[in-house]
Amino acid sequence: MSMRQWSKDLAMGVRFAFSGGREGWVRALLTAVGVGLGVALLLLTTAIPNALAARDHRDSSRQDFTYSAKKLPKADDTLLVARSDTTFREKYVRGRLLEAEGARAPLPPGVGKFPAKGDMVVSPALDRLLKSDGGKLLRDRLPYRITGTIGQSGLLGPAELAYYASGDGLASRLGNADIERIDYFGPAPGSQPDKLDPVLLLLVLMVFVVLLMPVAVFIAAAVRFGGERRDRRLAALRLVGADGRMVRRIAGGEALAGALLGLVLGTGFFLVGRQLASLMNVRDTSVFPSDLNPSPALAVLVALAVPAAAVLVTLFALRGVVIEPLGVVRTAKPARRRLWWRLLLPLGGLGLLYPMIGQGNGNGNFNQWLVIGGTVLLLVGVTALLPWVVEAVVARLNSGSVSWQLAVRRLQLSSGTAARMVNGIAVAVAGAIALQMLFAGVETDYTKQTSNDMTRAQMEISLRSGVQLGEAGRQLAHTKGVRRASVISLSSAGDRPKNPETQMEVAAGSCAELREVARLASCKDGDVFWIRGTDYDSDTKKLIGPGSTLYFDPSYDETPAHSAAWKVPAGLKTAETRADPTGSVRGGVLITSGALPANAADSLSQNVFVTFDPSVPDADDYARNTAARLDPLADVFTLAASEQSQQFRSIRTGLFVGATCVLLLIGASLLVSQLEQLRERKKLLSALVAFGTRRRTLSLSVLWQTAIPIGLGMALASVVGLTLGAVLLKMTNTSVRLDWVSVLSMSGIGAGVVLLVTLLSLPPLLRLMRPDGLRTE
Repeated sequence: MSMRQWSKDLAMGVRFAFSGGREGWVRALLTAVGVGLGVALLLLTTAIPNALAARDHRDSSRQDFTYSAKKLPKADDTLLVARSDTTFREKYVRGRLLEAEGARAPLPPGVGKFPAKGDMVVSPALDRLLKSDGGKLLRDRLPYRITGTIGQSGLLGPAELAYYASGDGLASRLGNADIERIDYFGPAPGSQPDKLDPVLLLLVLMVFVVLLMPVAVFIAAAVRFGGERRDRRLAALRLVGADGRMVRRIAGGEALAGALLGLVLGTGFFLVGRQLASLMNVRDTSVFPSDLNPSPALAVLVALAVPAAAVLVTLFALRGVVIEPLGVVRTAKPARRRLWWRLLLPLGGLGLLYPMIGQGNGNGNFNQWLVIGGTVLLLVGVTALLPWVVEAVVARLNSGSVSWQLAVRRLQLSSGTAARMVNGIAVAVAGAIALQMLFAGVETDYTKQTSNDMTRAQMEISLRSGVQLGEAGRQLAHTKGVRRASVISLSSAGDRPKNPETQMEVAAGSCAELREVARLASCKDGDVFWIRGTDYDSDTKKLIGPGSTLYFDPSYDETPAHSAAWKVPAGLKTAETRADPTGSVRGGVLITSGALPANAADSLSQNVFVTFDPSVPDADDYARNTAARLDPLADVFTLAASEQSQQFRSIRTGLFVGATCVLLLIGASLLVSQLEQLRERKKLLSALVAFGTRRRTLSLSVLWQTAIPIGLGMALASVVGLTLGAVLLKMTNTSVRLDWVSVLSMSGIGAGVVLLVTLLSLPPLLRLMRPDGLRTE
């Protein structure tokens, strides 16, 4: 068969699709909508790598902390930057204080000029938040006047909360870890981005495969819309002399027409969705529309693969249909589906994944082609097995109510159509179950339990020197929502005022406050203790000999001498170690407030352990506001029982975003498919109503026709998902644990989507059941 003949037959099918009257247009449009939704999600997926690369580039270009051991001298092109990040109602706010030291000081990306004293420039999202009623607490924390906004080049996404404010006197606090002198914005020389370990790379790979498989299944199902009516039209072509192969190629041309129109609609859906992307903020992650640019090569691949797949799927679907001049041999009872070749797909997938079992993190990256191939075969196995399962089960269903019998009989006549509707959701659920098992299994490897004692404190606030002793404790104790504030004043002491040979820790406070960091047998104001039982006992004993002199906050070569001398008193008491609320064990010397030398107060920083009243909303934000008033550069840490890897959280966020898009696609495509099925049965439904069948009975029959396949699909998806999840856990060298919560939740979500689509299709169903639907032209 020549390519010319193929082209002519396909072109004829395209003409039939658009010149076949209302019937042909409706079928082409339904196919195009189904394909278009899938194409839009494919284009979105191909754009994700570019969006992530653009975010990373902007993040890298605004880096301002190099952590270099070499300190820059003050010059005309240097800038002092202080980190002033904060959190508002669990949302991260990126903040910087800027103090230019010369006319050529570098500007941050996205900022046109330095804010004047008392001013700040903010991101558009932060501007909206501060001007809203819900931003009053945050406005109290940022006492600056807004004079401009940060441009796109200085933000990760449109929903990012960020600001640059004018700093003052930052040079006097240089040396603090949160203040640095820089002469450019950007990554430190020689810095490399963090690389993902093999297990995290496997997670990323699985997320993409699992999210794209349902899209491919839906596109394959969409090109088969209206198959029965199309086959009857093809039978008429046999009457005018077309052979069987020719009519199949014409059918392929009709599918090609719908796919090409779907490419156009899909591009439109993608462009609309891209503009709406700036309105979405999922787990504090957002993207600019301009970032969502598909790779040209991948976009061309989608444009070529979708029409080709439409033709191939149609030819494959018609392989067992005999199209004769007098009708289509589809209405007769079809031959039983064979099981053996359907089992080869999941078995082949397991065979590809088996060599990587036990590899874990220690044996390099997983073979990505084996991972993709094995996962695809397992998930495609769902689409191959489900028609056989539905046919085998519904063949054994008989007695029941009228609605049940109507549904069962319809499924017995066209179980393949019912299975096609459920295939996409079943693949999505199977992949989701496997991913949830994998995430749950490896989560402990990327989550570490902290030593924080949440019963003693829920927040730690670190205030730099310069805050009057006792003031932090008083103000925080009187803050709304704070039940208790315990202040420990901290410094170090050495044997010399500059470049000391030996140092030790010093903590000061009241007796009650000192008991937070040590065990004291007895205590009164004026006592001094040394903590024994630590690794530094010998150093401490050298420094605290009777009559020796120590120097608070000793300086080093690059900093001027400002140490305060302190003569060690006689009769030091001993104290035993005790972990503070963060689990840290302190050594050195404890000094009660009455024994603290006056000239040492300025060298002390203050750590405040805060306990909240859980009945007061926003208590932590009130405490942050108080801390910001005391010291704009205060470090505030919310204590948590565990900490999770940022990379792991980012991948899980990506899964959540992708799953949301796929669920929307599933719902929309299922609705289109359901409407197409109802349209095909319009005359049958009208005839049943005309003969007296109750509409309630027909509505229930439609519900049963959906519920039976979805129940079987969820059962099969659970089996395949659990199998794939177990294999992935074995690959990561993690013990297999069945996550029944994930299985039930994913199955419930899948079933819920289908039931919601069924309910949305009831209004058009009621319209189609009117007796006037029997009219014909």
